[in-house]
Amino acid sequence: MLYWALVFFVVAIVAALFGFGGIASASAGIAQILFFVFIVLFAIALIANALRGRAPR
Repeated sequence: MLYWALVFFVVAIVAALFGFGGIASASAGIAQILFFVFIVLFAIALIANALRGRAPR
């Protein structure tokens, strides 16, 4: 997911360089959403791993 966020960010930069403002803003928005989803899922995975490690067997 982080890979796709970076891909959309690069597309946004390239589109901005060529003057395509609408495509650039849309790609930047998609990249931002994917990045925040990645951060949330990463935090959930860290918390789940920490809780699983402390569970009695």
